[in-house]
Amino acid sequence: MNVSGFVWAGTLVALTAVLLADLFIIGRRPHEPSVRESSLWVAFYVGLALLFGGGLWLTAGPSIAGQFYTGWLTEYSLSVDNLFVFVIIMGRFAVPRPYQQKVLLVGILLALVMRGGFIAAGAALLAQFSWVFYLFGAFLIYTAINLARQGEPDEGEFRENVLIRWSRKALPLSRGFDGARLTTRQDGRRLFTPMLVVMIAIGTTDLIFALDSIPAIFGITQEAYLVFTANVFALMGLRQLYFLLGGLLDRLIYLSYGLAVVLGFIGVKLILEALADNKLPFINGGRHVAWAPHIPIWLSLAVILGTLAIATAASLFKSAQDRRRELARARR
Repeated sequence: MNVSGFVWAGTLVALTAVLLADLFIIGRRPHEPSVRESSLWVAFYVGLALLFGGGLWLTAGPSIAGQFYTGWLTEYSLSVDNLFVFVIIMGRFAVPRPYQQKVLLVGILLALVMRGGFIAAGAALLAQFSWVFYLFGAFLIYTAINLARQGEPDEGEFRENVLIRWSRKALPLSRGFDGARLTTRQDGRRLFTPMLVVMIAIGTTDLIFALDSIPAIFGITQEAYLVFTANVFALMGLRQLYFLLGGLLDRLIYLSYGLAVVLGFIGVKLILEALADNKLPFINGGRHVAWAPHIPIWLSLAVILGTLAIATAASLFKSAQDRRRELARARR
C-alpha cells in the first residue's frame, strides 16, 4: 500500500479537526452526557470508521479494507477493556461525573500520542527485522494467558503504580477538586488538584494498554497507515462509550476471556507468519517453514467477531441468571 504524503496530511488534518471539535464541546459545557447523546456520538464515530473503510474498499480494494476493519474491531474491543480500568480510577479518586468527560478526553489524546510513537517504532522494527514477529507473537500469547487467569480487574485488585504513588507524595495537592482544573489556590498557595493525579493514572494506564494493542494490530496488518487510522477510529468515541455502557461493564464478565482468545489467536498468527518468512539460522536452517499456513484476513475477522459475540452473549446470559437468583433469594 503506497500512501502519499498528501493523503497522510489530509487524514491527520481531518482526524485532528474531529478531535478538536470534541474538545471544544467538552470545554464549553462540562456535563454527564445522557444515554441518547452518548448513543448518537458512538453511532457517529462507528459510522465514520465504516465510511472510512468503505473509502479504502473503493480506492485500494477489499483486502486493504478488510485489514482496516479487522484491525479497527480488534483495537475497539481492546479499548472497551480499557474502560474497566477507567471506571476503577474514576471511583478510586472520586472524580465528579460532570468532569469525567475531560479526564477521558485527555486520556484519549495521551493514548493517541503514545500509540503514534509505538506505531512508528513498531513499523521501523518490522521493516528491518522480520524476527520481531516472533517477539510480538510470544508477547501476545503471554498477555492472553495472563488475561485469562486474572479476568477483569476490580477495585480491590487495582494497585497504584510507582508514578501515581510518587505524585501523591511529592506534589503539593489540594484537599479536593476545583472543577476540572489541574491547579487551584488555597490559603494563598498555588496547589495541584487531585485531577492531575487522575490524569497521570489514566496516562500510565494508556501506556500499558498500548503495549498490548500495538503488537495485536501488527498481527493483522503491517501497513502503518492502516495501523494508525484503526487506532484513531477505535479511540474516538471511547469517551461517549464509557457513559453509554455505564453499568453494563459490570455485566461483561467474560469479555476478558474473549479478548484473551483474540490476543492468543493473533499471537499464533504472528508466529505462523514469522515461520513462513523465517530467516533465523537456528530455525529450519534459516529457510522458510513450508507447513506454516497463511491465515487469510476474512478468517481473522470471522474469529474475532465470533469470539467477541460469544463472550458478550455468554456474559449477558450469566449476568441475567445471577440477577434472577438474587431476586429469588430476596423474595424468600
